[in-house]
Parts: sequence; C-alpha cells; structure tokens
Amino acid sequence: MKLTPQQLKDFDEQGYLFFPNCFSEEEIALLRKDAEAILKLDRKEVWREKSGAPRTAFAAHTFNETFRLMAHHPRLVEPLRQVFGEDVYVHQFKLNAKAAFEGDVWQWHQDYGTWARDDGMPEPRAMNIAIFLDEVMPINGALMLIPKSHKQGVLAAGHDTLTTSYPLWTLDKETVTRLAAEGGIVAPTGKPGSVLMFHGNLVHASPPNITPFPRKIVYLTLCAVSNHITKFTRPEWIAHRDFTPIVPVADDALLCYARAHRVAAE
Repeated sequence: MKLTPQQLKDFDEQGYLFFPNCFSEEEIALLRKDAEAILKLDRKEVWREKSGAPRTAFAAHTFNETFRLMAHHPRLVEPLRQVFGEDVYVHQFKLNAKAAFEGDVWQWHQDYGTWARDDGMPEPRAMNIAIFLDEVMPINGALMLIPKSHKQGVLAAGHDTLTTSYPLWTLDKETVTRLAAEGGIVAPTGKPGSVLMFHGNLVHASPPNITPFPRKIVYLTLCAVSNHITKFTRPEWIAHRDFTPIVPVADDALLCYARAHRVAAE
C-alpha cells in the first residue's frame, strides 16, 4: 500500500491518516481469535487493569505466528517506509484490550515523549499504526486525537504512576485545553479491519469503556532503523532491541494462514 501525494500532505498537516476496511473480516477473524486467547494468558507481557481485566499485551508478534505476520504486513510496513524514506523495525507491539465494562482510561499523552524519555529514541521518526480488531464506536472508548498537535514538538509531561495500572507520561489539563482549542478533537471510528496511523508526537487519549462492547486494537510501533533506541531501561519485550529491518510478507499471508487453519469470519 502506497500513500498518495494528498495523503502525505494530509498526514503532514493533521498528523494522522485513517483507512477504513484496510483488512478483510476473514483476516481480522484470525487476529481476533488469537487476541482473545493471548489476553487470557498468565504471562509477564500481559498487563491487567486494577480490576483484573486485561489492559494490554506486549510483544505478541514474538510468540504468535498470526501477529508476526501482521507485524510484517506490507499494508502496514510500506506506508512507513515511504514516510521515513528508509527501512523500519518493530519498536513496540501492543494489543490493547479496553474490556467491556472494565476498560480503563488512557490519559492524554504523546507516544514519542515516552520513547524519548524512557528509550532514548533520537527523533520522532517512529509512529503507531492501530488496527481495529473490534468495531470502534463513539461509545466504547474510541481513541481521541488532537489534530495538528504533532507540530508542537515534545511537550512537558508528568509521570503518572497512580491513575491506572500502567505508568504513563501524561499532559496537564491546561496543555490539552490549549491544544484542543487550536486543533479540535477527533475520534476515528470504524469496523474491524480499519487502520489508523498517527505521528509519534500527536496528542491522544481514550476514555473508559463502560459499555458491553469490547474494543480491542493492535498498536504496531515501527521506527526508522537509523533512529533506533539508545537506552535500555525498559524490558526488551516492551522496547525491542532487535533493529533488524522488516522484510514484508506477501499481501495475502494472513488470508493463506487463516484458510490453512480454517478460521472463517463469524
């Protein structure tokens, strides 16, 4: 998948791009099935809410073939190669659950702020690609973005270790209010298989999910190889230390794997 000149312009101006129906339901059915199994595991990579509900699972691509194929998928890798002008590697892989009734808040933050402070990433030449495994609706904890906020650079942040089970470098209310007044707030929603890519400095958050509808999203963080991290303060399964360039799989790799394992859309 190649980005058009207009998409590149929009990304530069707004800080994000949204692609509805990027993956088919047959491909997503395979990923959803494996995601549900992974979130039930008792592993160090699986973090839970204070209630015990699953919050996020790291590095699933290192122990699950389905997610390994996703992390190497050309529809995700090629656009970032295009933006960065070089090969990319997997800096981080998260499966965020946002469980029905119990999915907690993700506070306002910038991802690159964490990558710079905790991992020593030199420049914001890395970004997240979010793949919807469930339908993301306005009511079940949709990701909220502040357009154009990536133009502000790295903003001052405090290390919040108390609000949720996951420590996060968060922005204060005054900063978020100012940015929202300038760029507004959007919350892309869509069917399973939709894809959202956004700049590492784009300010974002998500509210709690108090509905019966779960909202699982995979976040694949790809970084330009020349921009790899220089500090190793976090576990390797959170901030990866293998800077090998990704070699994309075939575009139909997930479909072939799904059909070989007889996983069909429900």
